[in-house]
Amino acid sequence: MFLKKDNLVLGIILGFLAPIVGVLSFYFSKFSYAGFGLFLQYMLEQKSLFTAVISVSLIANAIVFTIYINTQKDKTARGVFIATCIYAIVSIALKFFL
Repeated sequence: MFLKKDNLVLGIILGFLAPIVGVLSFYFSKFSYAGFGLFLQYMLEQKSLFTAVISVSLIANAIVFTIYINTQKDKTARGVFIATCIYAIVSIALKFFL
């Protein structure tokens, strides 16, 4: 299975996909009554909600990172970490400039 490989590119891909899963899980757990577009609009208007969504997304990446560190897949874990750093920098920039 390709998820068992130790590959930097795989880690970067997983590092960018895990936050999407985190956002979707936050949406379905708290805002499933509203449309997804309305959720995104409300999230961008409310700084506290934006911060909560970022936290859940980064927790999703932390879970993936921990799994790959514990299975000694260091290249994949490094890719997840790189994607997490990029994601964090972009989200901080968005928070301060939006």
